[in-house]
Amino acid sequence: MDTQKRIVIWASAVLIIGIIAVGAWSIATGPTTTPINNNGLLSEEVTASDWTKGAQNPKVTLVEYSDFQCPACAAYFEMVEQAVTEYDDRLSFTYRHFPLAQHKNAQSASYASEAAGKQGKFWEMHKMIFEQQADWAEKNNASEIFKGYAQELKLDLARYATDVASTEIKDAVSHDRDTGLRSGVDSTPSFYLNGKKMQNPRSYDELKALIEFAIVNG
Repeated sequence: MDTQKRIVIWASAVLIIGIIAVGAWSIATGPTTTPINNNGLLSEEVTASDWTKGAQNPKVTLVEYSDFQCPACAAYFEMVEQAVTEYDDRLSFTYRHFPLAQHKNAQSASYASEAAGKQGKFWEMHKMIFEQQADWAEKNNASEIFKGYAQELKLDLARYATDVASTEIKDAVSHDRDTGLRSGVDSTPSFYLNGKKMQNPRSYDELKALIEFAIVNG
């Protein structure tokens, strides 16, 4: 009996050590999955590789980390579009991907927009995806629906199919998400005004007030 007990204890100890070792390896080699406390600052400045529109030499920069399937992100879409139009000579807007795990089609939507971007139609696809979110959000054939959008945009469908499945595009989306985590993003949408995280405005008037304050105060 004593021998059996020792065997059980020894086996249990080996199992626990193995679990700890695997867990440690996963932490060391796996991607970051929790946001880093970055004091509300944007971890990566806007570069030429970002999707940015608006003023070429802006007084104010607005960066959004967003999920195409997020209902709140869709609600803010029109607000942001209105701001870009109204402040077109003073504001630049940058969109970065932050697909959430609980949204089954968010990642596919990001890939579709990036593939459209390879043919100069990122913002057109961005608009279609948000405006028609209810049509694809919970569908099992979302990728086919996005392909239909690509056809409506008159994209080269063969090239689109290659791009949407490419490592390059998957890496671009992952890169955005990683910079979001390093910036402290823990929900979508998350906005950064002149590099500082801001509270999501409750109305367009609130957004305007924040932009105008930033214009005056830099």
